[in-house]
Amino acid sequence: EYAAKFIKKRQSRASRRGVKREEIEREVDILQQIQHPNIVALHDVFENRTDVILILELVSGGELFDFLAQKESLSEEEATQFIKQILDGVEYLHSKRIIHFDLKPENIMLLDRNVPLPHIKLIDFGLAHKIEAGVEFKNIFGTPEFVAPEIVNYEPLGLEADMWSIGVITYILLSGASPFLGESKQETLGNVSAMNYNFDEEFFSNTSELAKSFISQLLEKDRRKRMSIQEALNHPWIKSRGPVEENSAPADAEKKGEPLKTKRLKEYTIQSLSSMPQNNTYANFELFAHVVEDVSLLEVGISEVAEAHRTLQGDMEALVSIYTGKEAWYKEESESARKHLSQVRYEFRKVEAQRRQLQEDLQDVDAGLGSISGAYSQRQRQLDSLRQELNSELQWLQEVMSSLHPERSGAVLGGGLNTDVKQALAELLRHSCRRELRPEAKQKLTESG
Repeated sequence: EYAAKFIKKRQSRASRRGVKREEIEREVDILQQIQHPNIVALHDVFENRTDVILILELVSGGELFDFLAQKESLSEEEATQFIKQILDGVEYLHSKRIIHFDLKPENIMLLDRNVPLPHIKLIDFGLAHKIEAGVEFKNIFGTPEFVAPEIVNYEPLGLEADMWSIGVITYILLSGASPFLGESKQETLGNVSAMNYNFDEEFFSNTSELAKSFISQLLEKDRRKRMSIQEALNHPWIKSRGPVEENSAPADAEKKGEPLKTKRLKEYTIQSLSSMPQNNTYANFELFAHVVEDVSLLEVGISEVAEAHRTLQGDMEALVSIYTGKEAWYKEESESARKHLSQVRYEFRKVEAQRRQLQEDLQDVDAGLGSISGAYSQRQRQLDSLRQELNSELQWLQEVMSSLHPERSGAVLGGGLNTDVKQALAELLRHSCRRELRPEAKQKLTESG
């Protein structure tokens, strides 16, 4: 006889109903890798149009907590024998770096409850992942009551997440109370993140200090300080109980401490079953994971913006400082330039006035030169006219003198006359601006003289 687990396939990427094919393949791949007495075995896989069917080992003994709740009392000896089997199964998984991620009472089943010491089987590997060394893995999934703080806080995950869940299971098993369970999922997750739990005397009055120590070292927020699977197996509370004998009855073993009442465990089991929706053995926070991822990216973006703002603020302060210095320098240079410009303007106005005065002087000189030129031209014309008149008079005088001198007796008269004429001419020339007479007349006058 076998059990068949039907997994509804997601028909499209846009749909939210059903399970993604890669998630189904991951679960099948993990089940094919494991074979251990405390882990359910996979025998075969079938697929039709709508479902993938896993043919599994038949585990018909029901849930561990249901079995224990039907007992009147539970000794720590019996509890450690069941916890030891859980640890053995988890040790095998962790040796292959496989994390279950959904250890809780509903997934701890009994192969057959009709034996003195039922054999435990871990089931439901829908959330299990194989973690590669050096590869960071983050996700938000599991049942809020049993998830580790690093899942709630969206931090890198490792094998330690399963150890936290074992601590919660042990707490419930020994007390019948859930350490972090709140009125809502949000309150429960808040309690997990805040480590809001204690060993209430009402629930743990008959519990040994070793058991409390075992739980405390598993419910450690810092996963580096949390017990590993090997440390848990070697813990005195587990180790002192000795090896589990499948055919030996718990009643034959030496009991330590008073038996634990199972009334609260029964109440817890009934409450869990009544509050658990059908076909929903774990809360899948896929959408929430995306939101947290977006929030994480947003926080990174805000941090980058804040850093850019601080850098910009520093740059602005530097620019303001530079501007202040430049402004002071500019004012100083501006004042100097203003004074220099005022001096230049004064010099320019002075030069401009001198230029205008020079222009006026040039105009006066031009006017004077024009007047002088006119007078000179007039004098030139007068001189030319006088020269012409003198030449005419000389010519006339020469002619007169030629007619007055006979050839023989005119020498004395001519000499005396020539002397008078010469003096008269010299006087006339002095009064005529000493201009040179015509060469012809001078030559003739000289010859005649």
